[in-house]
Amino acid sequence: MAQISTRLTTLNGPGSDGWNVFYRARRMKADGQNITELTIGEHDIGTHPDILDAMHKSASGGHTGYAIVPGVSDLRDTIAGRVECQTGVPTNRDNVVITPGGQAGLFAAHMAACTPGETALFIDPYYATYPGTLRAVGAVPHAIATDAANAFHPTPEALAKTPDATSLLVNSPNNPTGTVYSKETWEAIADFAQERDLWLISDEVYESQVWAGAHVSPRSLPDMADRTLVVGSMSKGYAMTGSRVGWIVGPKDAIAAIIDLATNTTYGVPGFIQDAATWALQQGPALETEVAAPFARRRDKVLKVISQQKRVTAIPPQGAMYVMLNIRCTGLSGEAFANALLDTHGIAVMPGESFGTAAAGHVRVALTIPDEPLVQAIQTLCTFAEDLSETRA
Repeated sequence: MAQISTRLTTLNGPGSDGWNVFYRARRMKADGQNITELTIGEHDIGTHPDILDAMHKSASGGHTGYAIVPGVSDLRDTIAGRVECQTGVPTNRDNVVITPGGQAGLFAAHMAACTPGETALFIDPYYATYPGTLRAVGAVPHAIATDAANAFHPTPEALAKTPDATSLLVNSPNNPTGTVYSKETWEAIADFAQERDLWLISDEVYESQVWAGAHVSPRSLPDMADRTLVVGSMSKGYAMTGSRVGWIVGPKDAIAAIIDLATNTTYGVPGFIQDAATWALQQGPALETEVAAPFARRRDKVLKVISQQKRVTAIPPQGAMYVMLNIRCTGLSGEAFANALLDTHGIAVMPGESFGTAAAGHVRVALTIPDEPLVQAIQTLCTFAEDLSETRA
């Protein structure tokens, strides 16, 4: 019998990645059980009707055939203008390629940066697909651990201890922690990338969801534009998760190589979706602000519940649509706690272990359901953790 390639059979590495909780919750829900889902970053508001209207008008107008592989010129120009305004770095369409979502952008960026067998660095905690993405391009993933005591910021000391590598993947605002990197952290990362002659791949899909501090794109830092690949997306900022439209911004030669990759893999993104994305981006910040507002409000409500008890703790997230909760008081791993919470109360959260060893003993809560049931779920979670803590004691 023909064998499946080791490239795929080793994609996710050994052991559980914690996603079994999510899939089990979905099966329970499909079986008719009442499940409160606080797992993935899926907006509860849906894509704005005006964006859908722009998409419909484009499709009805005939933009349903093959779109140009690098991306529709209007969209590339719009993204280039947006990035130049944000970073101060001269940017045009030759610095931009459109991808089928941010995940495809991460894959393509690492295909450009990494030769098979080279080491690719990333920060722990991390978005769950990062290690698999690096293995998929033939790179050797190496996680750089951070600490909750330092708000999950990578330190110069941790960076210095890493092996020789080709790239470093960073994510601020961060999923799952909500950390927004400070000026000092960015300077340390930029110094490290330049000293080691690394590609810096910056996952900025949560750039519009910043609650404290300020978003910084490393492309804006001195001498970094020529070694930085920025991955962006319409998914989080515009509630267009299912539309699958993202981008990479970087040096022209790297973008040209990624366009060659797209020609031989995805062959572009549907034109009517790109037209809708162009329309949305050209509205200015109002739509992004509207999409982000519920998460800022819910973050504050969750933190208020956490402040009213002493067992479960949280580092207040500075951005993104999640809160990481420390449940080590229970004596359980994040995965064991998440499974117990699901079985006992029908509340589904993501285990911290889904996002790396630095997040062990935590669970990630997505702020993606209406305020009142979210508050009730967090209160139940805290009471459940307190009961487990007292039983343990």
